[in-house]
Amino acid sequence: FRVGRIVYLAFSRDETLLGFAFPKEWRDALVENEPEKFMLPRESDLRYNWAVVRLAAIDEVELRELVIDAWAMVVPKSVAAAYAESE
Repeated sequence: FRVGRIVYLAFSRDETLLGFAFPKEWRDALVENEPEKFMLPRESDLRYNWAVVRLAAIDEVELRELVIDAWAMVVPKSVAAAYAESE
C-alpha cells in the first residue's frame, strides 16, 4: 500500500506478516515490549521507518490503529490532522 511513492504497508508473500511504517527511534522498544507480536524488519529494511507485525498475534482493533498510524506517517500532516479531527 502506498501514498505516492512511499510504501506504508506491505504483506509477506504468505500473508502471515505485515510490514508497516513506524518510527525507527521507537522500533526497538516496540519489539522488546511485545516480541510475540512485533519483529524488526529484515536487515536491508532497517534503514527505513519500518517494523513488522505477526498478523495471527494481533486483533482487528489493534490492526486498524496500526494501519491508520502508518498511513498518517506518510500523508501530509494537514491530511492526517483532518482525519484525526473527524474521528
